[in-house]
Amino acid sequence: MKHAVKALLAAAGLAILPGAATAQELKVPTETFRLANGLTVIVHEDHSAPVVAVNVWYHVGSGREAEGRSGFAHLFEHMMFQGSANVGDDKHFAFIQEAGGTLNGSTNADRTNYFEQVPSNYLEMALWLEADRMGFLLDAMTEEKLANQRDVVKNERRQNYENRPYGMSFIRMGELLYPEDHPYHWPTIGYQEDLTAASMEDVKGFFRTWYAPNNASLVVAGDVKPADVRRLAEKYFGPIPAGSPVPKPTPRPVRLAADVREVLEDRVTLPQVSISWPAVEQWHADDPALSMLANVLGQGKTSRLFERLIYREQAAQSASASYGGRELAGSFQVTVMAREGTSLSQMERAVYEEIGRLAAEGPTEEELVAAKNGAESSFVMSLASTLGKADRLNSYYTFRGKPDLFNEDLARFRAVTADDVKRVAQAYLVGKPHVVLSTVPAGKRELAAQPMEVTP
Repeated sequence: MKHAVKALLAAAGLAILPGAATAQELKVPTETFRLANGLTVIVHEDHSAPVVAVNVWYHVGSGREAEGRSGFAHLFEHMMFQGSANVGDDKHFAFIQEAGGTLNGSTNADRTNYFEQVPSNYLEMALWLEADRMGFLLDAMTEEKLANQRDVVKNERRQNYENRPYGMSFIRMGELLYPEDHPYHWPTIGYQEDLTAASMEDVKGFFRTWYAPNNASLVVAGDVKPADVRRLAEKYFGPIPAGSPVPKPTPRPVRLAADVREVLEDRVTLPQVSISWPAVEQWHADDPALSMLANVLGQGKTSRLFERLIYREQAAQSASASYGGRELAGSFQVTVMAREGTSLSQMERAVYEEIGRLAAEGPTEEELVAAKNGAESSFVMSLASTLGKADRLNSYYTFRGKPDLFNEDLARFRAVTADDVKRVAQAYLVGKPHVVLSTVPAGKRELAAQPMEVTP
């Protein structure tokens, strides 16, 4: 495992600091500066390949939308590719692709990002494109463009959720786990009625509030010199005026007063049960132990749920566990799809039993080592590309205020003990109120998991 990690680090252009034999450290040199308008610029110089990644994060996602205005953050991701004052309609894609580069954007509850990777001699073009839409998107916005992208997003919701097997269970779980006034109650994709009601003034107001340089950070990583990046950033981003001050969000963990159970009918063949517990936000001290718990319980073919329900009992079609920590709150979820003829109640009971065992005994040394190795391997592989490093730098800066937290982040997971895993299972899962959502074939509500006299 150590040799594999070293090879991945070398391929990613990451230096390894000498240190303890059991814990290699990463060195990702960065230079950070801030423009007068509040834009933070982070440069990572890496001449291992003649490419450069330009990665812009805006600290806004669906978690900063207002009730009745869901989906605006994601809608704006689409609008940002429709042309700006000096960039023609749909030309952003054309310019980058004709240069041999790649680009895209993504939105989640806590941030929206845009990125390009191009040959390093096209750095100036990539920065100009990002600056033009940051400063001059509204100059080119029209009702026609808004209507077009509104329909695109509505169709995306139909494709990925409404017409996808088990797709609506993801949306419904968020609604059940978080109260109506919590920003995670609604999905990032938004609601159809909110998207339909989105007016030009609503959209412009959203842009003016959140798409300002003082609510953004720019990472330039790859075959560049910091002095060149500073000069180009001042040239293209410097003239953009700062927006109004944006308050930083604070964690809003939730607590359920009692168990919540619901049945969702869908056009599916096999029934599925999802069980979700409120948990802590990202970067909380218990975040790494919850991740290790999820790994041991239900990630991969050696996990406890897979070994029991799929391999040994052959009762389930699939079984997984995950911990999702976000900026405001987190959740721990287990999802099991039953095989035909197996009840969801049986699946639910098995989940509680396996969680109870881990809470009482903890993971074995072999399980914990495997979980840690998997976490470290995934971490390093995420840094194998220039874009991967740029995105991680922006994530650290946006949520922690410091871009180079690679070693601190790794150290949190390396420090998890078996007792930590036992403790978080007891603290957040065993005997704690949770949501049980059964998704069953249409007209077969009797297949839903039934309330139990005793739950963990």
